[in-house]
This record gives sequence, C-alpha cells and structure tokens, in this order.
Amino acid sequence: MTPATRATSKLQGVSRVKNDKKLHIAVIGSGGAAMAAALKATERGARVTLIERGTVGGTCVNVGCVPSKIMIRAAHIAHLRKESPFDAGISAEAPQVDRAKLLQQQQARVEELRDTKYEKILREHKDITVLNGEARFVDTNSLVVTLAEGGEKPVHFDRAFIGTGARPAEPRITGLADTPYLTSTSALALDTVPKRLIVIGAGFVALELTQAFARLGSKVTVLARSRLLSSEDPAIGEAMDAAFKREGIEVLRETAPSQVDYSDNEFIVETSAGTLRADQLLVATGRTPNTEALNLASIGVETSRGAIQVDEHLQTTAPGIYAAGDCTNQPQFVYVAAAGGSRAAINMTGGEAKLDLSAMPGVMFTDPQVATVGLSEAEAVARGYSVDTRLLDLENVPRALVNFYTQGFIKMVAERSTGRLLGVQIVAAEGGEIIQTAVMALRAGLAVQEIGDDLFPYLTMVEGLKLCAQTFTKDVKQLSCCAG
Repeated sequence: MTPATRATSKLQGVSRVKNDKKLHIAVIGSGGAAMAAALKATERGARVTLIERGTVGGTCVNVGCVPSKIMIRAAHIAHLRKESPFDAGISAEAPQVDRAKLLQQQQARVEELRDTKYEKILREHKDITVLNGEARFVDTNSLVVTLAEGGEKPVHFDRAFIGTGARPAEPRITGLADTPYLTSTSALALDTVPKRLIVIGAGFVALELTQAFARLGSKVTVLARSRLLSSEDPAIGEAMDAAFKREGIEVLRETAPSQVDYSDNEFIVETSAGTLRADQLLVATGRTPNTEALNLASIGVETSRGAIQVDEHLQTTAPGIYAAGDCTNQPQFVYVAAAGGSRAAINMTGGEAKLDLSAMPGVMFTDPQVATVGLSEAEAVARGYSVDTRLLDLENVPRALVNFYTQGFIKMVAERSTGRLLGVQIVAAEGGEIIQTAVMALRAGLAVQEIGDDLFPYLTMVEGLKLCAQTFTKDVKQLSCCAG
C-alpha cells in the first residue's frame, strides 16, 4: 500500500453532521496553507469541506521540508565521521552508507508526522469534512469534486480557499522528457547513492540536495545558468562556491544544458562546457503551481504562469475566493504559506488581516547555511536608499573560533542617514538559528547602534549580529572578548 493509499483509506468515509447555518468554506488542498486556513476558519466559527486529490499533508511533510532535512542531517553526520576540525585528536574514517536503511528511517518519520500533524487532526475535527478527489470550480459559489472512489460530488460554499501547492518544474531541454531524470521529489525517495550525479539548478533546493548527495558519497557536478544563488547577494554565492570546492563538488558557472540523452543506464548531457556523463541527473530549476485543473479562468481568478495572483489580504481577483502558498505569487516557504492561510481564513470569516512579508526570513540548509531577511545591498539601492553596509567574517566571532569553523560571514545593510537596519545576510553553520534575531530587530525598526549596544550571550553564534553591528562604529578586532 502506497503512502497516498494509506492516507486516503484513513480519511475515506469521514461524515459528520454539520450546522448548516455556519459559514461554509471549501478548502482545496491539505498542505501548510490549506491546513492553516481550515483550522483558523473553524476556530472562528465556520465549517469546512477540505478537498485533497493526493496524499494528505502537501509538499512539506511528504516530499519537501521534512524528508530533505532528515537526509541533510544524515549526510552531515556522515561528513563529520569522515572529516571534522578536530581530526588531529579524534579519529575519523569514511563511514559505510546504507541509503536504503536511511530512507526507511526517513520515511517512517515522514509518516509519523503526517499522521500526527495532518491526518489525525482531520479525522477528529468535528467541523471539517474531507473529500478525496480533484476539485474544479463551476462558479464563485460552487465546485465539483471528481472523487477518488468514483463519481462526482457537487460542493456549494460561501467562501473558497485554494492551497494546492506546486510541483517540480520541467525545463525545456531537448530530450529531457524522454529520460528517467530525478526531481527533488524522486531524489528524496532514491534508495541508492549514485556514484556520479549531475544537478541542473543553482537555487536553494538544488544546492541542499547537491551537498547531501556529495556527503553521502556521490561525485556531484552542478550546472549553474549564471552563478550559485544568483538572486542573492553575490558574496553569498561566492561563499557557497568556496564551500563546495572544499568538499570536491564541481560547480560549472554560466553553463546551460542543451540536450539530454539516456543510454545504457547513463545520462549524457550536452552543455556549453562540453559533454557530461552521470549515473543520475537531478533537475531542480523551480516549481510549477498546481492550478491548471481548477478551471480558474472561468470564474475570474487571474494567474501568471499558473501562479494565482493575490493581494495583501490573500484575496484573488474573484469575489470570495482566496489563496495562499506555493500556488500563488507569494515566496515559496511553508511558513509563508501557513501564515497566508491563517490570515486568509480571518478575512473569509469577517476579519481584516494582512500578510506582511517585509521581515520574511529565508534559509538554505546547506553547510554552511544561508539565511537572509530584509533587503540586500542591491535591493536597498534599487529602492532609493542611501545605504551603509558592513560584512563581518566569522573569524571575528569567538564562537566560530572555538568551533574551529570560521567559514562564512554576517552582512548588515543599514540606512545611512538613520542607521536603521534594512537587511541581514548570513552564511554560517548556524545561520538558520541566528536569522530570527535579525528578523525581530528588523520588525522592531532597530538601528544598528541599538543592536550593537544590546546584550548578547557569550559564547554564541548570534553574538555575531552584535559584533557586525559594532563594526559600523568600531574596529571589533580591537575589542576584548564579550566587550560591550
């Protein structure tokens, strides 16, 4: 029995008596955005019909955040057993990696979290009815569900929420569609570690999986159309280039694939840098919104390249229809999806909530991690700010020194006239843990002087924020440890 079948069997037959006087909301999807919308709507007195065509839980728990971070953590442990900054005093040797057993452990945790955080909640919630099938809109107050068990069921609603997520995109490369290439979804389910792996893509997902497979034993080559993380501050891409080079990962910049063939269990990729060969090919060049089956155009919901266009209230261009998450024009992070779903539910039930993304953190779980919030230097300048910036190498952070891991930096962007923090970019082993402090500082409108004057615990990596802030007025190399 597949995970999708198990999920469907657990939720089939759910039928509860509803109070028909309650506001009725149709929620399409069951991932982060949809679940947040459903739960917040019922909390505010509505009843919900939730429609899911596949596996309950959406991308994050099933084929995204959860399995990828498990794989990344396993690869990190494998890397440390092979090599660490303390090898002079602690013996190290290359570990034996059994990917099949790691996959078994990974999927067990995925199924556990899917049940406790999604299926169990839906099974036991008195105000949510689940339909297993595919929805399509008839008008702005009704839809039809093609049921997985056969037949169709009409659903009439007062409001509707769309949280259908996205799937890996397939770039237009000659021959690619005729090969058994990997996507981020199938790569996470791979039960072997390929000896040679080519990765097409240079964004967050591509680079996380690149390093994970390399640390588990693959010889990996990355094809970047321009450079690594081209949408981020150039210093971030340069730092990741250096990190990958240290680990033997080959990065081919400004390299585009023109044709892909598959013969004798081998991928042959023609590129602007020559012919490349590998046992597996991973394509991670973006995601495509799951909206084509919803019949959105007929009810006036505007899309752009499949992405539903929503305003700050999560309202689409059709009255009473709301959306959030990866199927929209919002940033593709599960916490953005969940926040959007929750706020949409408030608005669908008579409230007034906005989704403010001005202090939205982003994290890439490589080693070192990449974490950002607010404006980069280039973005700030483009918006007309006169800026002052500082970049602090981690060799100036005491915690990084005692960890013997000084790869990376912390960069702050401030408004020159006021010193107000505009953005932070971090490349550090614990970047994802540090960034939320920067989020709170940005949200509070703090100036770098205030951050530099505040108390930070010693020895911690987050103290690097204080030190970076102090560099706007001081030479931190001349400060003693934990100097205020």
